[in-house]
Amino acid sequence: MPDHQLILRHSGDFYTKARKTRLRFQQRLVHNIEDALTSEGIPFRLEKTWSRSYLETPDERAIEVLTRVFGMQSVSAAELRAWSTLDDVVRQGVEVFAASTRGRTFAVRGTRRGDVTGIPFDSLDVERALGKALLDAGAGRVRLDDPEVSAWVEMEAGTAGGPGLVRFFQEKARSWGGLPVGVEGRAVALVSGGFDSAVASWLLLKRGVELDYVFCNLGGAAHRLGVLKVMKVLADRWSYGYRPRLYEIDFQPIADELRAKVRDQHWQIILKRQMVRVAEKMALRTRRLGMVTGEAIGQVSSQTLQNLMVISQAARILPVFRPLLGFNKEEILDVARRMGVYDLAAAVGEYCDMVPRHPSTRARPDEIEKDEAALDPQILKDVVAERTVWHLRDLPAGALAPSGLETDHIPAGATVLDLRTAHAYQAWHYPGALRLDFPRALEAWPSFDKTRPYVLICEVGLKSAALAEKMQQGGFSAWHFAGGIKDLMALAARERQADAAALALLAPAVRD
Repeated sequence: MPDHQLILRHSGDFYTKARKTRLRFQQRLVHNIEDALTSEGIPFRLEKTWSRSYLETPDERAIEVLTRVFGMQSVSAAELRAWSTLDDVVRQGVEVFAASTRGRTFAVRGTRRGDVTGIPFDSLDVERALGKALLDAGAGRVRLDDPEVSAWVEMEAGTAGGPGLVRFFQEKARSWGGLPVGVEGRAVALVSGGFDSAVASWLLLKRGVELDYVFCNLGGAAHRLGVLKVMKVLADRWSYGYRPRLYEIDFQPIADELRAKVRDQHWQIILKRQMVRVAEKMALRTRRLGMVTGEAIGQVSSQTLQNLMVISQAARILPVFRPLLGFNKEEILDVARRMGVYDLAAAVGEYCDMVPRHPSTRARPDEIEKDEAALDPQILKDVVAERTVWHLRDLPAGALAPSGLETDHIPAGATVLDLRTAHAYQAWHYPGALRLDFPRALEAWPSFDKTRPYVLICEVGLKSAALAEKMQQGGFSAWHFAGGIKDLMALAARERQADAAALALLAPAVRD
């Protein structure tokens, strides 16, 4: 017999659905379960029933994988035994639970399943008899409300006069509930690699929506690498049952045109309207039913209620879904941690050098449309036509490899260029580092001395990587410091310690 007998319980959403809908949900859930286990290389045998499924597997990883399949309420590892009488159930229950209940509070939870007419005693009989037997075996005391140990006993009648089956278990590994991915249709999600868009996508997957992703790249190879790492987790761990794609759109031509033709207080709003237009084009091309974004009311200047209304008007046919509208930032970060993308998303951060000094918080639709009238609509069509498609669950190993732009040290003679704000630079900067605003650096780098090496630094390493990529393409010896300012501060501390240790080795006369 396989090592692990698992009980898979369906989400509570199943039980509110009509029979035809419920059958459709169950069929899709089974498909997603099979894809999850097969993708992870876990052998199994699955038995389906109306209200739950039973799974046999020799691989202990199965429970953790199954708790990430949306549409599941919980998973329990059970011991499967045969029984003929109540005494059989009680005796075997003591064998299973005696050690875990010794000296601890406990409760016996008995249930009967299937044709209960074939079970000549009820659940209460089991609870009383097994509870007394466990007390006699050294269990602490019965506590029905919040016990330290729950002893679950699920019984089924035998067939054709044969013995019945009983499953003993203690834990219910909680899953995320929701609906099986795929039962509620398909949409696209605008993603940036940061926390918000990843969490918004996860919430739609949880409600059964199959997603592909649209990534408007404003940061070059480093931005792409960060986004692919985040979305790879979402695809591999949470998207069982289908194979999501990511459409990468080079948005630099759009950003360049905005800078040249649009008033700076409207940059961010029009940039997001252009992103919505691109997402809608991709959704219509792939027969999707809407677009998902990670916006939350009031989180930044472009996400005031007025500005969200203006941004939404860029979608002419399909709806824009914003599952995070009422979330606080800490709530978003908490979900990102549970998803397993927090560290990756933190490394990506938000890339956008189009940050005006006084952004509009209450944009007027007529003023936005007036600015947009100066834009060339063909540029938007061109960047969509030249998109790159990434099949997230089949990414080649090289796609997630370092880009060649990074360094973890400061080469001798290198110019360290700090791209952060003046306030951040004054608070701390690497000894000898020069400061230049990122927008100014984007314009000025071709005039730099090409004979010198450069190390670029910013808050999290994304803006510096974008500039390093441009400089390398222009023939410069330039890298960005991996890990951003925190890792550079750690390097500086290590260098100070090394200098102090070297000084201590010198003769006193030399030191003085």
